[in-house]
Amino acid sequence: MADEMVRRAQTFINTTYDNGAKLGISRLTENGETSWTVMYALTRALQYELGITALSDSFGPTTLSTLQTKYPTIGSGSAVPQNIVRIVQSGLYCKGYDGGEIDGVFNARVQASTLKLKQDMGVAAAFPGDGVVPKVFKGLLTMDPYITVNNGSAQIRAVQQWMNGSFIHRRDFFVVPCDGHHSRTVATAMLYAVQYTIGMADGTANGNFGPGTQAGLKANTLTVGSSGTWVQLFTAGMLLNQRPVAFSSTFTAAVATEVRAFQSFVMLPATGQGDYSTWASLLVSYGDQTRKGGACDGVTRVTPDRAAALKAEGITIVGRYLTNPVPGGGAVPEKTIQPGELQTIAAQGMRCFPIYQTFGRGAGDFSYPLGRAAGQAAVNAALDHGFKAGTRIFFAVDFDAYDYEVTDNVLPHFKGIEDALRDDGNRYTAGVYGPRNVCTRVSAAGHASASFVSDMSSGFSGNFGYPLPANWAYDQIVTKTVGTGAGAINIDVNIASGRDTGQGSFDPPRAVKADTRLHPDVMTAMQIDVGKYMESLGFPLDGGVRSYQHWKCFERTVTAHDDLITELSQRHSMRKALIQTTAYWEMRHIAPDDEAAWLAVIAAFNTTGQYIRDTSTGIAKQRALTLIGAHNHALDRGYGTDQPRRNTAVDEDKYNAWKQAYDNERYALTSVALIHRWDIDGKPGGDDDSPALRAPSLDYTDTEIYEVLRRYQGPGEPAFTEAKKRMGLYYVMEKYNSISRNY
Repeated sequence: MADEMVRRAQTFINTTYDNGAKLGISRLTENGETSWTVMYALTRALQYELGITALSDSFGPTTLSTLQTKYPTIGSGSAVPQNIVRIVQSGLYCKGYDGGEIDGVFNARVQASTLKLKQDMGVAAAFPGDGVVPKVFKGLLTMDPYITVNNGSAQIRAVQQWMNGSFIHRRDFFVVPCDGHHSRTVATAMLYAVQYTIGMADGTANGNFGPGTQAGLKANTLTVGSSGTWVQLFTAGMLLNQRPVAFSSTFTAAVATEVRAFQSFVMLPATGQGDYSTWASLLVSYGDQTRKGGACDGVTRVTPDRAAALKAEGITIVGRYLTNPVPGGGAVPEKTIQPGELQTIAAQGMRCFPIYQTFGRGAGDFSYPLGRAAGQAAVNAALDHGFKAGTRIFFAVDFDAYDYEVTDNVLPHFKGIEDALRDDGNRYTAGVYGPRNVCTRVSAAGHASASFVSDMSSGFSGNFGYPLPANWAYDQIVTKTVGTGAGAINIDVNIASGRDTGQGSFDPPRAVKADTRLHPDVMTAMQIDVGKYMESLGFPLDGGVRSYQHWKCFERTVTAHDDLITELSQRHSMRKALIQTTAYWEMRHIAPDDEAAWLAVIAAFNTTGQYIRDTSTGIAKQRALTLIGAHNHALDRGYGTDQPRRNTAVDEDKYNAWKQAYDNERYALTSVALIHRWDIDGKPGGDDDSPALRAPSLDYTDTEIYEVLRRYQGPGEPAFTEAKKRMGLYYVMEKYNSISRNY
């Protein structure tokens, strides 16, 4: 909402500092809206007035120390340049306080607002009077609120104000927000406060949960009747973890009751005491890393010897990955469940929960269509390994997703997973693996029924300052090696809540089989499912602006030539879904402009004998140069083609190859397989210098499938982005091919 005085503050910056040029920024938009852009501009303006030459957005040590030296107090009786007072006045307006007339006069209105600001911060007693001191100035030029916002807790605000007032004179402690909400900033401040209370000196206290902090907490167990600062810190930690206690300096019986409830929730002994393990769970996401876990996850095969070592460690549930996207396994060749491994786990009386992850290390890997693809891929993989109906699959979000990325990317992705599992008949259910905020929000949206929390990543913004999700099933706390010799295995230790126990028996794994003809029973469902996926990408069933409706594309690239596609699959050891996906995808993209271009090519050649434009043609949108290159390569390698060797420098050869793809759907589909073979071999003599892949195989990894699909489109963008979408279509196609070959 626009504010006239904020607009005047923006005008002050623009007019005083040459439209931002003196500050190294662009002219501010005078819209009356407070933002970090405005706060950064005010910070730079202060640095400019202090004579600092290296201006930055950060109110850092240099700004703080220079301000302390030149103007330790800015108030009604201090001799301070008017522009610095104007910066104070502008900051007050941006914070919602009365800043006077932005005239450089520290009048009674400004004095009253400064007093109110310090009261709201909780530092009025620490910095008495109406003066603005450096640490208050630093807090003023942030977007941090000092009043409750968005239904903030009054109790948490009291904690924030208490910490500010109690520790603001320490060198490395700065004003934290007083908005009634936990946050990364507040969590760090809590660690500093604990360290100061332990007695650490400035420079030693660092906000980390290190050995000194742990030792200090172990020496300060609290029981009913304890009192003082340690109890204030403990009840503060309880409040920040959303436990219903009063912020107090006395450890009462009521506090002990809530402590027992918290301890039970995080699976600690319910003693009701503020012991070290409880302190740790309140202060850092991974808690006490010496705890024994009943579960683990890892990227190493569980052999009988390793299973025995895990059992000796007290572990009964093992998390293992459904797939490994890296060809050959890369640095972690046993990341995916290995043949016979689930049977070994079951034989040892242990259980297994499945994890699905391809890469998932950035927001760009998450969207609704990619979620649908992940859901279907996980179903296919779970069936291959023999997981029974009712299994919960934990889908990974393995990066520090900011809250807006959760909103924009992760939530739609999990909606896609949910829809894919529903369309599969809810054979499996979805769980979520990731930081606390991701797990909480995905679960609150109804897209996951349990959380596997990546709490080892304590520095993640989605962990630091967030409570453990209410539906947590596994809490990942530390990496360690258990066992010795042949039984040694490196694992991530997980605390198990009992909300998920994995599976203790499994169906026989599905053998790797060659594709067969599509079973008649799957045709209708396959067509519907493919259509739904394409609709999620913005392709309406009626074709929209494209030339062909969904049903027509499906018929001509999947069902009408199923015999041919099956034969090509078996001849080239290539999944039918690769051929079907490529052909269907290309046909769905045919537009009237393409068809007009084709007619122009035909007319020109019939008139002049010249091949005027190598436009992609036919149901699989193939260019003459690509067709000739693929068929010539097939002749060289003995892959099988009935086409003569053609010359890409001869117009008649180019036109004949092109026209054959235009006229003959069987030729076009055969060429899809041969183009894939050429691409797999590194496309020698072609336009893509990507390295060769391993020979086509029915057990291609996700990465290999992605590369085959990507290379068909080309060596640059949009091929890389589009291939992620093609992957989703591939998984839908593969679902029904898999059903057919296992019918």
